[in-house]
Amino acid sequence: MDPSSVADSLHGLVASGRIVDLILVLVALEIVVMALLPRRPTLSPVDVLVTSLAGVGLLLALRAALTGAPWSWTALWLGAALVAHAVDLLRRWFRGAGR
Repeated sequence: MDPSSVADSLHGLVASGRIVDLILVLVALEIVVMALLPRRPTLSPVDVLVTSLAGVGLLLALRAALTGAPWSWTALWLGAALVAHAVDLLRRWFRGAGR
């Protein structure tokens, strides 16, 4: 395969936002695998989901920016990521305080 065609393919994948779609599929698979694995006492399915939602929000903000969506979509997804991150931190904070 010609290196310039590989570069063109990668450029198209990034410029179209499809790279984010592929990463989101991997994140979804990761969530499913984590849900199916034996539970660790410190890691509940809710922990995995909340942590993942923060990353998903950032990925969707990236996708909005890459595809030229209105700035409000990027801001919305960044705000959603912030909320998920804050919830994750608060859950960890108060779980640690209970020990």
